[in-house]
Amino acid sequence: SDHIEIRTTMHNGGDSALPDLLSGLTLWPKGGFYFAVPGLAGVTHGKADGALADRAVAYDADWTIALHAPYLDHVGDGSRDLFLLHTLAPGETRAFDGWLQVGSSGDLAPVVRAEIDRKHLPAGEVRGAVASRDGKPVAEPVVVVEKQGKPYAWSQGHAGRYDLTLPAGDYVLYATAKNHSQSKRTSIHIKAGASATRSFHDLEGPGRAQLTVKDASGVPLDARIVIKKGQQPLVEFLGRKTFFTELDSPGVADLALAPGPYVLAVSSGGGFFSRSQTITLAIKPNTTLPAQIVLTRLFDPRRNGWFAADLHHHADQAEAVTPPADLARSQLAAGLDLLFVSDHDTTVNHAALQAIAARRGVPFIPSLELSPSWGHFNAYPLTPGQKLAIDTSTATVDQIFKEARRQGALVIQANHPYIPYGYFASVAAGVAPGGFNPGFDLVEINATVPDDDVKVLRKVWDFWNSGHHYFLTAGTDTHDVWNEESGRVRAFAHVEGKLTALSYAEALRDGHGYVSHGPLLTPDTMFGTTVHIQPGQPVALGFGLQSTMGLKQAQLVCGGTVLETRSFPDGPLATHTEFDVHPGTARWCSLDVEDRRGRRAYSDPVWIG
Repeated sequence: SDHIEIRTTMHNGGDSALPDLLSGLTLWPKGGFYFAVPGLAGVTHGKADGALADRAVAYDADWTIALHAPYLDHVGDGSRDLFLLHTLAPGETRAFDGWLQVGSSGDLAPVVRAEIDRKHLPAGEVRGAVASRDGKPVAEPVVVVEKQGKPYAWSQGHAGRYDLTLPAGDYVLYATAKNHSQSKRTSIHIKAGASATRSFHDLEGPGRAQLTVKDASGVPLDARIVIKKGQQPLVEFLGRKTFFTELDSPGVADLALAPGPYVLAVSSGGGFFSRSQTITLAIKPNTTLPAQIVLTRLFDPRRNGWFAADLHHHADQAEAVTPPADLARSQLAAGLDLLFVSDHDTTVNHAALQAIAARRGVPFIPSLELSPSWGHFNAYPLTPGQKLAIDTSTATVDQIFKEARRQGALVIQANHPYIPYGYFASVAAGVAPGGFNPGFDLVEINATVPDDDVKVLRKVWDFWNSGHHYFLTAGTDTHDVWNEESGRVRAFAHVEGKLTALSYAEALRDGHGYVSHGPLLTPDTMFGTTVHIQPGQPVALGFGLQSTMGLKQAQLVCGGTVLETRSFPDGPLATHTEFDVHPGTARWCSLDVEDRRGRRAYSDPVWIG
């Protein structure tokens, strides 16, 4: 058999009902791509009312893993979690039945067939030929099936032929292939027990675009290229939607694309230092189209000793899917000054990334994400060659921190501390073994949970009010660089002298930094230092501010209260502003800046003496 049954049983042995449980099976692939529950594409969390089937599929060109979950009425994490919302009464038992189906190609025809058999659905067949405009059979065609205007399944054919069994009903079909155009769509009504033919003879083969990305002075730039308009295949192994320039040929990208018109967005620096540009291309079969893109760098914090890194980033371990070389390409395209990786409980990618960093002449920060179920912590920079010496599934917080220091970590970062398995949330719930341990150094602003920014800020404000020197850090928690953007939030630190992994970490530990979703800050009085106010004499705290999107406002926060808000109605790209701080105001002040795109930056404190 190509599938196995999974039965999970829940029993409530307590005296109280357990209401509003989201329970079910989950499918989190390490590699490949993901086809969400049909009809629910784009639904990250919520009801499954629009579902056209009860399965989700992980896949690549040469494999599929399908999870069939007939109980589901809710989804989570983009259909990776297939849930039932229910209550479990005292003494009640509930069983969840699912099927895990494995295939040796990217063909979903067997998945649909299994669904038909399991539900005893009336069904019919459709088959046919797929050829290019010149009449040649397409070697590996894919025929995509839409139902009610939404993607439903596909059949991966061979030697110009395909066949597919579908539940009785109305569908729309089209054919395509790797880096090929899409055929015209055709409607079909599948009758129970009947066979129909639909053939396609209008596909066009691949073309290429060769891009060169430079700054205004002609220096090659690492860049990220995204298809904004043009063919973006549903079946993702047929063609990428996101590309990067080459590691060893900076500024050069050679893209294989299906023929047709495209609008590409090209960015270098992630929107922090320059604006992205869009270019329009018309790709023709068997033709290479050259294109040159010049990006004007508006700001360069490095000139003033400010350097940035994305301090929560995964490569290809656990559920992450980004090989080390692609991680480096993505981080360099984001304009980050140091390469960084923090895979779950492993250092296996350190050597590869250290070699890439040396080749490109940038520092590398070796880290790992210590990942017990009650809190995740990044520890860095680690001594080369270290391996994890504890079992994080059973470790206490004391053991986690001791292991981080054993591996040479200068700083320990509390990651996404307010998600359900974040450290601060677990301490509050009483489920962190060892409770609160003050041995961490940094608290993360995490791009995946922007609603938690305020919670994190209020927590560090409380620390600062108590005189504790915990400071801010930032990371994107990127697992897949093609669908998530590295560096969309980042930690800036001011380094005196040579930039190294150690000097950067020291600056973060000492509070000489800020985190940003976009705006750039240059303080007249360095963050993390103390300014002394004389009795009766206010002191001016000045800040240089920049944003490629234009500045909206700046707030000076002192002791956890907004002391003053400064608005910029004209939306300047850069300005300098000062705030007067009077004696007795608070023991610290920090800056919160927002640009006209709603992107924010939060600084570490200036201590008031």
